[in-house]
Amino acid sequence: LRLYQAIGDRSSEVDAALILTSLSHHEEGQPGLDGAVALLELAAYPQILAKEAYALLEATGCVKAAALVARAEQTVRVLETRGWDERRATHAARHGGPAGTIDCGIYRDENLQIIADPPDDLEQRCTFITIKKLVATALTLDRYRRDEKQRAALWPAESLDGDTDCIWVAEAISEIVSVARKIGPTPLSVLLTGETGTGKEMLARTIHRASDRAGKIMLPFNCTAVPRDMLESQLFGYRRGAFTGADTSFVGVIRSSEGGTLFLDEIADVPIDVQPKLLRFLETHEIHPLGEAHPIKVDVRVIAATNANLEQLVAQGRFREDLFYRLNVVQIRMPPLRERREEIPALVEHYIRRYGDQQRKGHITLSDEALEYLLLYAWPGNIRQLANEVNRMLAMAEPNATLTSSHLSAEIHATRRTTAATTAPESEMRVRLDQSLPEAVELLERMMVQSALDRSKGRIEEAARLLGISRKGLFLKRRRWGLPQVS
Repeated sequence: LRLYQAIGDRSSEVDAALILTSLSHHEEGQPGLDGAVALLELAAYPQILAKEAYALLEATGCVKAAALVARAEQTVRVLETRGWDERRATHAARHGGPAGTIDCGIYRDENLQIIADPPDDLEQRCTFITIKKLVATALTLDRYRRDEKQRAALWPAESLDGDTDCIWVAEAISEIVSVARKIGPTPLSVLLTGETGTGKEMLARTIHRASDRAGKIMLPFNCTAVPRDMLESQLFGYRRGAFTGADTSFVGVIRSSEGGTLFLDEIADVPIDVQPKLLRFLETHEIHPLGEAHPIKVDVRVIAATNANLEQLVAQGRFREDLFYRLNVVQIRMPPLRERREEIPALVEHYIRRYGDQQRKGHITLSDEALEYLLLYAWPGNIRQLANEVNRMLAMAEPNATLTSSHLSAEIHATRRTTAATTAPESEMRVRLDQSLPEAVELLERMMVQSALDRSKGRIEEAARLLGISRKGLFLKRRRWGLPQVS
């Protein structure tokens, strides 16, 4: 994927190069408008990052550059200035420059430092945000505006038999999927860990599809879905007459997975008395169904998953150590959705399409305000909970509507009213009795601001929401105290 930056001054080059490198995208570009026009005439680029200084807005070359830029499938137009010219900024924000509508702006102070907040009266028209966030968001959403064939070629959505879809967007997930596809062709046992609803079964299917067993079945089996006293017979099978009520023979889920992959979910809930038999199967590739005189050879790969801490269960004597090591040849942790929030816009759009089609809702869109709520929420149920929330929102909406915050559940809606900034440890919260009240209040305020910056990993907008203040207010406080964005 190639991006081109048409930049207006040399100070922008370093920013764009670092940004595109961090986003794993290749950059080709020339400084200045003439170089931009020359390069655009030579090749058509699918993605263009057009950065234009105010001084270039009225340059005649912009007209020609605009025509060349228009050939791109997507263009992110960024307006940049040093100092502030309200008249020209307002005009550009409302009408765009010669190259078209401005997607965002960057305001630099006299020292060329990027200022995150513009004057309040322009905030609705021209959003001043960090360029990395803009480009990352634009590229992510662009992938899902394409038709299904192009979308699959760029960033395939793994499908779970039409039941649950997972969109691999976050950089951390892309790395995990890369590892999964590397170990797919091997016979190694894999243990997937992570919270409920993070996509462990989907990752298991990715491993299965990358293996030489891809043409065979992958059978998911939840170890908590059957009574504990029946788990052994469900796994290993039984012969007719093996016990009271066994009127017919049952091959069991292990033999049903012959030649393919068996996905054992919630492996931590396997009873301790069944674990030795499961261990023997993993070591010998043989099972001994109830009532059978001889063991039966099977060719099955096992991928196990759990949301529990197996090491802790081993220490407590509730899970066999030898079975743990047999399963834990390769361990992959699926991070929760709150650690990969960049996936939320793409996931929401995906589920709007999917459930919208099922409910025959027509063309449904999502408001920016509703998306902000979804981005702020912690999602303890992860992707599964997000999918259910979107499904519920669609059920409450009229056909061809725009989903707004009014369609959100009360639990999600409450996130805006909750002050999420955490308090510091008691030892840090103490103030001296000889301090004045303003001094004590300022100390507490500073600590809360730093805590919000830490929790939001330096993201000004999120930190401001946590504190319940404006972005501009947070910026002024941070500058007054000399606080870095990231602790």
